[in-house]
Amino acid sequence: MFESLGDRLSGVFDRLRGRGALNEADVRAAMREVRIALLEADVALPVVREFVDKATEQAVGQQVLRSVTPGQQVVKIVHDALVEMLGAEEAGLDLAVTPPAVVMMVGLQGSGKTTTTAKIAKRLTEKERKKVLMASLDVARPAAQEQLAVLGRQADVATLPIVPGQPPVDIARRALNAARLQGYDVLMLDTAGRLHVDQALMDEMKAVAGATQPHEVLLVADAMTGQDAVNVAKSFVDEIDLSGVVLTRLDGDARGGAALSMRAVTGRPIKFAGIGEGIDAIEPFHPERIAGRILGMGDVVSLVEKAQETIQVEEAEALAKKMAKGQFDLNDLRSQLRQMQRMGGLGALAGMLPGLGKMKNQINQSGVLEGNVLGRLDAIIGSMTPKERAKPEVLNAKRKIRVAKGSGTTVQEVNKLLKMHQEMSTAMKKIRKMGGLGKLGALFGGGMGGMGGPGAPGALPPGLPGGFPGLPGGQGGTPFNLPKNFKK
Repeated sequence: MFESLGDRLSGVFDRLRGRGALNEADVRAAMREVRIALLEADVALPVVREFVDKATEQAVGQQVLRSVTPGQQVVKIVHDALVEMLGAEEAGLDLAVTPPAVVMMVGLQGSGKTTTTAKIAKRLTEKERKKVLMASLDVARPAAQEQLAVLGRQADVATLPIVPGQPPVDIARRALNAARLQGYDVLMLDTAGRLHVDQALMDEMKAVAGATQPHEVLLVADAMTGQDAVNVAKSFVDEIDLSGVVLTRLDGDARGGAALSMRAVTGRPIKFAGIGEGIDAIEPFHPERIAGRILGMGDVVSLVEKAQETIQVEEAEALAKKMAKGQFDLNDLRSQLRQMQRMGGLGALAGMLPGLGKMKNQINQSGVLEGNVLGRLDAIIGSMTPKERAKPEVLNAKRKIRVAKGSGTTVQEVNKLLKMHQEMSTAMKKIRKMGGLGKLGALFGGGMGGMGGPGAPGALPPGLPGGFPGLPGGQGGTPFNLPKNFKK
């Protein structure tokens, strides 16, 4: 998300940082470029005007122009202005009420309401240990109620039994009674949508809200529709007392205009962001972290949280012990590749690490982020026998041909994977000679992407991949690169 905006802003601020002193003309020229970048990112014009005026006023102040690092000061001012535009601080669900807390989901048809309902319900169940009941009030769309029931089974969340022919308000009342009688903490109501905002839709929303008195009314909007999503949100705000917004498909919105405009235009916070199709692909919206990603500052906190959620502890500890001894076979490489896949792939990880966001163009040119490269590497290792994975040196020409055929790749790709492993193995042996992972992690303040080892000061969780195959110059802590001509 925000790739095009991030690239434009990085270019602007790189030029500012490269100059020792700045005058007012330099700052105003840079802010004009920021204005163009925001408009191209589909941010609403009034929001852009207010943002640029406020940032420019602060940036041309004497404190900035006379600063030792004026370029950095300007970046900080823009960062703080972005955070304020996005909502200043995270706004979670307010569930501190007498149970059941009613959460009403509203929005247009096709925005992803039903899937988002299940995603939030699963998150509340697993992260906050809430007992959640879901109910579908969508009697207009064929099989909408059955869809929520299927998603409920996938998410292991209870759904209200379907009674054919019952109107939405009656379903809402029945769901509320069931939630009270059965001791549910949260009741989530998935309401019907329309292809566009109309009075019939609003009347139905108001009737449901009147019958259930919801504590949270969340508008689900598709970020890919840009300013249309903002306009839809404004229409709902004018009719219904919204408490927040959930933006879906934010992972596919490279421009980010809807996210950047939503809070300023509607006055309602963005509470969640949908970042994929999976039932787990939703996360709280953190304005400060998002601003950091846009400006190429990374988002290490989210990276660590993602690592803690996905890392298999036993697997990570076993790998750490082997690596401490300088041992690293193809099973270990496969484990690291799968860990990166669970964390969202190379693109997601690169965007969260400071300084790597602006390297995405180089990464893209290398072809690493195109296609399922990690999956192809895994397929090659999977086509080997247990003996070959444990002792790659036994792979002769005949065996390589067999592995290539079994994985649907070429012998050249098998050789490149083996070279990758050999370089990692050599690195592990060198690290062991230097005193082991813990000592090396302490030497570098633990900031080696998981190579700090357990207990290293500031170390990321054990098992976090120590590097990213294919990053130019071996960036990311592991001295190997995926060749540019590795097939996607």
